[in-house]
Amino acid sequence: MALRFQPFSPLLNFRSTKRSRTVLARNEVSATSNGYPSSTLTSKQGKPEADIIVIGSGIGGLCCGGLLARYGQDVLVLESHDVAGGAAHSFDIKGYKFDSGPSLFSGFQSRGPQANPLAQVLDALGESIPCANYDSWMVYVPEGEFLSRIGPTEFFKDLEKYAGPDSAREWRKLLDAILPISAAAMALPPLSIRGDLGVISTAAARYAPSLLKTFAQMGPQGALGATKLLRPFSEIIDSLGIKEPFIRNWLDLLAFLLAGVKTNGILSAEMVYMFSEWYKPGCTLEYPLQGSGAIVDALVRGLQKFGGRISLKSHVENIVVENGRAAGVKLRGGQFVRAKKAVVSNASMWDTLSLLPPEVVPKSYRDNIKSTPQCESFMHLHLGFDAEGIPDDLGIHHIVVNDWDRGVDADQNVVLISVPGVLSPNLAPPGKHILHAYTPGTEPFEIWEGLDRRSNEYKNLKAERSEVLWRAVEKALGPGFNCEKCEVKLVGTPLTHKRFLRRNRGTYGPAILAGKGTFPGHSTPIPQLLCCGDSTFPGIGVPAVAASGAIVANSLVSVAEHSQLLDAVGI
Repeated sequence: MALRFQPFSPLLNFRSTKRSRTVLARNEVSATSNGYPSSTLTSKQGKPEADIIVIGSGIGGLCCGGLLARYGQDVLVLESHDVAGGAAHSFDIKGYKFDSGPSLFSGFQSRGPQANPLAQVLDALGESIPCANYDSWMVYVPEGEFLSRIGPTEFFKDLEKYAGPDSAREWRKLLDAILPISAAAMALPPLSIRGDLGVISTAAARYAPSLLKTFAQMGPQGALGATKLLRPFSEIIDSLGIKEPFIRNWLDLLAFLLAGVKTNGILSAEMVYMFSEWYKPGCTLEYPLQGSGAIVDALVRGLQKFGGRISLKSHVENIVVENGRAAGVKLRGGQFVRAKKAVVSNASMWDTLSLLPPEVVPKSYRDNIKSTPQCESFMHLHLGFDAEGIPDDLGIHHIVVNDWDRGVDADQNVVLISVPGVLSPNLAPPGKHILHAYTPGTEPFEIWEGLDRRSNEYKNLKAERSEVLWRAVEKALGPGFNCEKCEVKLVGTPLTHKRFLRRNRGTYGPAILAGKGTFPGHSTPIPQLLCCGDSTFPGIGVPAVAASGAIVANSLVSVAEHSQLLDAVGI
């Protein structure tokens, strides 16, 4: 049963606590090691080298490195931070274990050809992640607040209350149109894809029978719908005559949470995949019992299990190019580490460009990267506080939308809140809660650019721009929440995001609209230099970056080795 919170009163709850919110446990968010050993830079031969060097230990880089180690390659992952994980790392302060980034997951327990790409990689590495299952989140929108349940029928109840009389019919029409084509969207396992012509063997030929069977079962109408998978999702919505404002706003919100763009910019395939996961019978969401850091730990264990290495606090200053090819990297301090076969960058496209000697980069490639639009950055609020007065049936996730008319991509308009301790109490001291609230890739970097993080101007702006997070938290936690009881208060800004994640302008990633641009892919003009992560196909989000890492790893081994791996994991 959901508890309907008391209406939020800005006069009672907001003004009275404004001053105390500027007090931080630390000046900036920081992290500590997760406990796994950081490896040496030297290979078994005693030289600072590896077959393949991976720059950055985000989920994409760890998936790539782990699979390469599974393939028997000598792989070395270099991480500038003192903890692995990139945007998915966890950090511990005063006994509170915080997620730094994603907290909404599904598909960890799935197996087989249609499994989540990250689940497929973990399966290949022989790793699993204990999770708590749940099926709902609290939503606060201009129309009201309600507990939104995933599944094929529950959302109809919300539509009846908050949308127009035709909303249920339109929603059913949408489900009837897109769920049948989900089989086509999931027909090729991401682990089967590679970046060369070998994909004909590992993907097209291997899964041709199941593809043909899928299209036969879909019938002419469904097969025609499948042709739209690589077009913007808004085209499917428009073709079905979906006009109900609440439904269109809701779909924009889901698209934005998934890929950082609205329905007119997201590929239909991504939305169809999400619908197949969230609106099928028996579906659930999953949260790792040890937080998002458990994902990172599992990937690092898999990497090291197969002989791969990870070196923390190893900041890459430059990618070294010799005779026109990527030959290795130079670390801060001047040490050169050779890559005998390839260098893989898990940094963003803009940060990768900055690592390359300008003279080796073709002008067309440089201009294309510089002209690629970016998603904005984040405001973060991490809290550790006493659970007294907080409802016992509080849900893990809360989404606040302040104004539909401004658009879900407008700054200070949408806030996501995660309270993972309700499912995993061990993430906080006894009787305490942890909370992470953030604006999802909508905070403009321009207003922060050039500010000194020690200045009063920066501190005042941080207090001002974090108020929307505090208001959302008070709405979600209800009148029992008292910010004075917070033992940890951390406000992160785009400068924090840029500093700790080494992200150009603190960005979430490329804002490439479906139908108006394409992700650049994994290859570069520099031989032996490849890229994975959110700047490559298939895009932003945990499943996408996991798939990108797998694709690059597959591309660096033979078709025979790749096929053997697919056989071994049963896909």
